[in-house]
Amino acid sequence: MFLRQLAVVGTLLFSIMPPTYAATITGDANAGRNLVLLSCTSCHAVTDTTKASDGAPPLSYIARDNKERPAWIHGWLMDPHPPMPGIMLSRQQINDVIAYLDSLPVK
Repeated sequence: MFLRQLAVVGTLLFSIMPPTYAATITGDANAGRNLVLLSCTSCHAVTDTTKASDGAPPLSYIARDNKERPAWIHGWLMDPHPPMPGIMLSRQQINDVIAYLDSLPVK
């Protein structure tokens, strides 16, 4: 009986949680834009029509991935992997970058 009650309570709590991970992120898109322009555009093209120096995906591709899999992008920024240089970002900076990526148009 106790397990059944626990299951009901768990189901109710799960049903009132935010529907997506992105809804729980609070970031400043302008601060994220500034950070991206200072730290990321040496490798990532700002638009699809510009070329990056090393073949890194353009920001529009990353923005599309962010909309499709925000938890993955967040995890990547928390612990970047090669060939991306080890950039140490605070949680707020990561949220700001994600907010900026979320503001970009996606094709």
